[in-house]
Amino acid sequence: MDELNEKIATYLSHVMPAAVGLEVANVSRIHGGASRETFRFSATWKEDGESRSRALILRRDPVASLIDTDRDVEFKAYQAFHPTGLPVPEPLFLETESKWLERPFFVMEQIEGCLAASPFAADPYGPLAEKVGEQFWRHLGTIAKQDPADIGFMQTSDYPALTSCWKTALDYWEGEIDGDTLCPQPIVKGAIRWLRRNPPPPPAHVKVVHGDYRTGNFLYNEDGDIQAILDWEMCHLGDPLEDVAWAIDPLWGFNDPRPGSMIDRDRALALWSEHSGLELDPTALRWWEVFSAVKGLAIWISAAKEYDAGTNVDPILAFSSWYCTDFHNRQLVGWMQDLIAAEERS
Repeated sequence: MDELNEKIATYLSHVMPAAVGLEVANVSRIHGGASRETFRFSATWKEDGESRSRALILRRDPVASLIDTDRDVEFKAYQAFHPTGLPVPEPLFLETESKWLERPFFVMEQIEGCLAASPFAADPYGPLAEKVGEQFWRHLGTIAKQDPADIGFMQTSDYPALTSCWKTALDYWEGEIDGDTLCPQPIVKGAIRWLRRNPPPPPAHVKVVHGDYRTGNFLYNEDGDIQAILDWEMCHLGDPLEDVAWAIDPLWGFNDPRPGSMIDRDRALALWSEHSGLELDPTALRWWEVFSAVKGLAIWISAAKEYDAGTNVDPILAFSSWYCTDFHNRQLVGWMQDLIAAEERS
């Protein structure tokens, strides 16, 4: 990591001209992400005669990515939400040039002394589950409450039509499935046909959608206080129920009936509605729940392709392409049987 230390220090000296004698130490890779390479490190320097230090995070584009995302959007999401009081790290520098670290990257504040629970651990929050869960759903409601233009996340021209939010999302993920599949996928293709035949009621407003709001993508301290909501790389504008459905997906509960192994579903949805100020349409939510399994399968199918090709040999991709694919296929089979039976009865 010595060479990386030097390269990061050279870059920071460039963007922090007032910093004298800037040094970078303790660079280490944080594994687990599929769309960015994440490194933690510490920086020390002198400024105006005073010694200063800061713990930082660097998120760099990988050689090959499981999910094609725009680092600018992720960085701008942090920029938009940090001033609102939502617990997100402070974004510092966005670099699109490749000359510094071979690939584009951005630097942000490091949140220290916190934990990130695994969605595949039994009872990951223990006695803190209720406290963490209430914050988790309150924060998601706060995200949905924000007007994207007011917080400077997107321009008005970027807004999708209310009636096309579902189609834009479904078209994208079906394209990922078609482009990455290694074998026939009859279950997910059948679910996609159902989704297209039964479009959901449109949302009342286009909102910021985090895109991957779930267990494992936030940090909390030993007292159960959420300190940072992370992994905004799939952030976009759309129907806020997309985030709700993804957060309650049974995969994140790992055999626990509580969404994300936190608080029960009814209470979670009530908290979201209270803090977002939005009415929750159960018909629309059911559509987005089915969509979430399709979206999940698109990601797991892409994981299988990357792992099979050897472009990304992180074991988490092998696990995703095996366990998560099977889970969501089984979930879709059960849901589709129930939905089709309901259609026949009506």
